[in-house]
Order: sequence, then structure tokens, then C-alpha cells
Amino acid sequence: MKDILDVHVHTTASTHAYSTFGEVIAMAKKKNLELLGIADHAPSVPGSVHSFYFVNFKMIPREIDGLKIAMGSELNIIDYSGSTDLPAQILKKIDYAIASLHKECITPGSVAENTAAIIGAMRNPHVVIIGHPDNPQFPADLDAIARAAADNKVLLEVNSSSYLPKGHRIGSAENAKLMLAACKKYGAAVIMGSDAHIDLDVGNHKLAQKVLAENNFPEELIVNSSVDKFFERMKYRKSLAPKGA
Repeated sequence: MKDILDVHVHTTASTHAYSTFGEVIAMAKKKNLELLGIADHAPSVPGSVHSFYFVNFKMIPREIDGLKIAMGSELNIIDYSGSTDLPAQILKKIDYAIASLHKECITPGSVAENTAAIIGAMRNPHVVIIGHPDNPQFPADLDAIARAAADNKVLLEVNSSSYLPKGHRIGSAENAKLMLAACKKYGAAVIMGSDAHIDLDVGNHKLAQKVLAENNFPEELIVNSSVDKFFERMKYRKSLAPKGA
């Protein structure tokens, strides 16, 4: 399938990532991407940036030498109600948000608690994507999550780095089968993300593509083929925010 965008990329602003803003842009252009989304970790991740980092994105062009740029954040879900670690007054200044569960920021709960946390985060109008929802460290009701994602028009991520044989989310590919089956049932759309922490991995969706192919997932529910599809979803989610929020 056509794969022209990657919106889960980290730079040196996430201090456990190793490439600069310029380096990830150069790699995106080298790989002929049409859209690059930079989503550095929000402050609850150890060593990440202060929240003030996210307020000045107006200084960054949204197109550089023909490559479209989106500036976002990978938020941390910090409680079982789905609260995240950047306030609305900052979120309104960024283009989009990914909301993810990380063990550094929240203790894995029961299936019910983890499910409630993810679905709760979907109610935040700035959240466009749920990051690595098939992570077995946070067991959840993937059927309920897919149904909520379809209802809220939130994208579920098929995170390529989750499927690395020696990665830290072992078992994600098996969970992905359940998630993708539920997405097909409810018509929930997904997005492939590299979760790149070095420029070499920008646009690297090989393992995500393999998981999607193995599960015969329909291309029409994968937004990576169209920049317009992603922007439409982003604008829709933002439109749900109360004025001034």
C-alpha cells in the first residue's frame, strides 16, 4: 500500500531519542514522505522537556521544501480516568496529540482500569491517536477500545517498534490480531507509526505493515496512504474542543 506519512517521531527534545529536528526532517525527505509529524514526549516521561517547549510551535513552518510538518506531542495517560499531562491551554497550541500508557507514568492496572484509561483519553478533543494500544504491559478490552475509537473517530496506532523481536512490548503482535479484528468489526481506522527515536527509523513501518498484512486489514481503514485523511481526522477532533479550550 501507499505509505506517505509518519506522525510518531521523536527528536532530541525527548532526551532518550538521538536525532535532531533537522535530522529527522532530512530523513523524511530522503524517504519521500509527504508528511512528518514530530510528537515528542510530554513532561511526565523522565528526562523529557518542560511543558513550555510545546507553546512556541508557531515558529516552526508547516511545510519545508515540500514536506508537510505537523507538530504534536505524545501525551502520557496519568490516571484511570484518562487524564493526560498537558493542560488544554497548551494542547490548543499544538497540531495533534497521541495519548499513550507508559509504565514510567502510570502503574498498569486491571483490564477494566486500563480500558477506562484509554477510552477516557479519547474524550480529550486534542487526542487524535491512541499510541500502542495493543501493549500487553497494559492488558485491556481491545474490542471496547476499537468500538470507542470508531465512535469518537480516534485513530488506533499500529506501532512498528512494538513488534521488534527484542523490543520492550513483547506480545503486541498477538494483541494486534484482536485489536485489528475489532477494528474491522466496528470500522475503526488505524495509523502506522514508527515511534522513531533515531532518524534511521523515520517512516520505518515494515513490521507494522507485516502485522496488517497477516491480519488482512483493509487498506481503506489505514490513513497512512493520504495526508488529507490524517488532516481531516485531526481537524475533526480539534473541532470538538470548546471555544478557548
